[in-house]
Amino acid sequence: MTPVRAAFLTAADSAATLIAEPSVAAAWARPSALAEMSVGALAAHLGAQVQFAATTLDQAPPEGEPVGLLGHYERVTWIGADLEAEVNVTIRGNAERTGAQGADEIGREVRDAIDRLRDRLDVEPPGRTVSPPAGPWALTLDDFLITRMMEIAVHSDDLACSVGVDTPELPGAVLRPVFELLTTLSVRRHGPTELLRALSRAERAPTTVAAF
Repeated sequence: MTPVRAAFLTAADSAATLIAEPSVAAAWARPSALAEMSVGALAAHLGAQVQFAATTLDQAPPEGEPVGLLGHYERVTWIGADLEAEVNVTIRGNAERTGAQGADEIGREVRDAIDRLRDRLDVEPPGRTVSPPAGPWALTLDDFLITRMMEIAVHSDDLACSVGVDTPELPGAVLRPVFELLTTLSVRRHGPTELLRALSRAERAPTTVAAF
């Protein structure tokens, strides 16, 4: 199993543990830290990042050469989209409908997906490609898993903040590729000087270097 695939399973386990927190179930119908999303919808969206990995592998590899990570994020339509843009309304609607199943069912489905993935990720060939849910293009499996680890890291923080628990501490094997991805996207959006100042010079730091 590649290091990225092993790291993804670690991130997936962390997400499943957070979703199973009693405080998450207790707050399921309440608003989350994300605008216009309930805690249950946010938990379902977090869990979906694990389930996407399982469902994409159930599909035949797409045709064509895979795009890189930056190529992927050049193609997605949610970056920079307004809260009420169709893509974001669709994401929230899907999450709310899935979350309506309840905490126990979401938790069970995520754990089932992890169990399937443990064996599956170990046997998929190094060059395996998948088609991400966002579009018809191809990504290598490992690049796709990096995109899911980023989503898991970010939305785990969202969910933890929503219910007043500590954000899960993910290991370096997960965070290194996530930070590399977010840093690269931040540079693309703001330029290298702005990121350099944000990380090294508080007196000249920009207001934001958010990747999205």
